[in-house]
Amino acid sequence: MKYTRLTKEQFEELHPEFVNFLATQSIDKAEWDKIKEEQPQVAEQELDVFSDLIWEGVLTRAEYLEHFSKNYIFLFHCKETHVHSIVLKSLNPEIDFLTKDGLQWLSDNMFTENVEMKVGNKEFTEERNVSIFQLIQQGAFLSDGQLYKQIISIIES
Repeated sequence: MKYTRLTKEQFEELHPEFVNFLATQSIDKAEWDKIKEEQPQVAEQELDVFSDLIWEGVLTRAEYLEHFSKNYIFLFHCKETHVHSIVLKSLNPEIDFLTKDGLQWLSDNMFTENVEMKVGNKEFTEERNVSIFQLIQQGAFLSDGQLYKQIISIIES
């Protein structure tokens, strides 16, 4: 398996897609129930293959990621060969970016000496999708890139 198996909730959400996936292999509901009962290892393999297919599609389309922690915000723009990042760090240890108040503080103090900002590029050392998946495994989540775009437009102007 290249990524991780989808959760039960994700499988439930993707039920129609999973049915289509099985159908492409000429597996109907009766056949699937029989496989689960008589060949559980084959059923597990099918779940893993489907999970990888879904992850591959999601990661291929991934463009922006965000990762928030108490004192840091990591914003990523995933390009073809590298990721461009903006890292915001609160120099005030009392500020918590995981709260609404912390984000308001950031808005008020973005371009002051209270916030350290680093911008950089990092070439993908592994396959692009694997690298993006590793960021997600570390706590990043897919985003629409609004915060990244707002900050980058200010920096570049």
